[in-house]
Amino acid sequence: MQFHKRLFICVAISIFSVHVLASEAIISSEQKQTATQLMQTALESDLGFDIVESLTTEIGPRLGGSEAEERARVWGKELGESLGFDKVTIEEFTMPFWDRGHLHISLTSPYQQELYGTALGGAAPSKESINADVVYFRDIHALTDVKDGALQGKIAFVDGDLMVKSQTGAGYGHANQRRRIGWQHAQRGGASALVVRSVGSDSHRFPHTGMMSKDGDKWATIPVIAISNPDADHLRRLHSLSKPIEISLHSESKWKGEVSSGNVILDLIGSEKPEEIVLIGGHLDSWDLGTGAVDDGAGIAITTAAAALIAKLPKRPKRTIRVVMFGAEEVGLLGAFAYAKQHEANLKNHVLATESDFGAQTIWQLVSNVNPQATILIDEIGKILSPLGIVRGGADVPGGGPDIIPLAAKGVPTIRLNQNGRDYFDLHHTPDDTLDKIDPDELAQNVAAYATTIYLIADSDVELKP
Repeated sequence: MQFHKRLFICVAISIFSVHVLASEAIISSEQKQTATQLMQTALESDLGFDIVESLTTEIGPRLGGSEAEERARVWGKELGESLGFDKVTIEEFTMPFWDRGHLHISLTSPYQQELYGTALGGAAPSKESINADVVYFRDIHALTDVKDGALQGKIAFVDGDLMVKSQTGAGYGHANQRRRIGWQHAQRGGASALVVRSVGSDSHRFPHTGMMSKDGDKWATIPVIAISNPDADHLRRLHSLSKPIEISLHSESKWKGEVSSGNVILDLIGSEKPEEIVLIGGHLDSWDLGTGAVDDGAGIAITTAAAALIAKLPKRPKRTIRVVMFGAEEVGLLGAFAYAKQHEANLKNHVLATESDFGAQTIWQLVSNVNPQATILIDEIGKILSPLGIVRGGADVPGGGPDIIPLAAKGVPTIRLNQNGRDYFDLHHTPDDTLDKIDPDELAQNVAAYATTIYLIADSDVELKP
């Protein structure tokens, strides 16, 4: 969005505000006026971009449990204090630490060619270099049918299809199965290693990393490598020509014991109902291939900037607004589960929760999972957001974001400001997740939507729980 587009939105807000002030509803005229002014201020502010630029530049990649993630927590605490939050705390928890280490992977037959790959989270190291024949599987379903021991001494390769780009990210869950559970069947088959097609929609030689799933309480005991989509295409073509394929690989990824992580909590204390909490946030950690700008430096920036702009209002909203910078999301929502456990006795006072964790493109839809009376409130908020190009979506949509899952499971109401995710799976979990992919104007639209929405909910007396 260029400057003239941002100006168009600002003009639309001004026109729209005249209309909304003409009618009394569940939101007062004064609240509507404050909300539209807040929206305008957010659109003109560069605070969101300044925050994500600072995080990605000063801290860099932030693997869960690493020294870099620890520096990020200090950064988050200092940021919250500098922006005028009323209370800033770090809540620590322990976690197992997995380190990527060095990887080399190459095609050795029918000829020598370097491949671009990355170890998947939770994968084991190769005790020594492996050079073995490749057994090709067209998709994860073909691998799940393999017989026990049938892959002894082989490297299994699971192909798949390039994800189709979509606004909602449809297709990720299905494609992700080869990353999450593929190792269980390759290991059962006796394979020396598993190689999978990266889970993503890009055609660059940037492999996508990500966490695998446990099998009960057990992790993989074999190396598991994702290779870039072009390299996966190359192996498919060789297989179609009936060429014998061999791969050589050496991986040093491994678990390194228990370490500390933590959640950074920034509170704006409510003026009338300080015990009632409206929780927003993103995750502070990132994968270590890029700088975690899109996933999820943007979410940290959007929610922190939105709350910081609300903090500049003459009076605090009635309810407490809490920004949580969740730790160790990428390696299993560990910060989210730690927060839910540490605050279990007070979850009844969490009146709403939502997270920004789907990139940095514009928000296009508002969905919710609240009671019928609160749905009327969210409907009215949807009308106020309409000049931003946001439409009202479903009124019974569970979710709120990945880190909100443990809270939603405990009955905390949720909303979600859905972003356009067409570029998300080109970037996330890859070396291409860097600051240059974020458009400052699009980020400002996100901040405006969050600031407006969260202010109106925090200043409301409406009960939201279903």
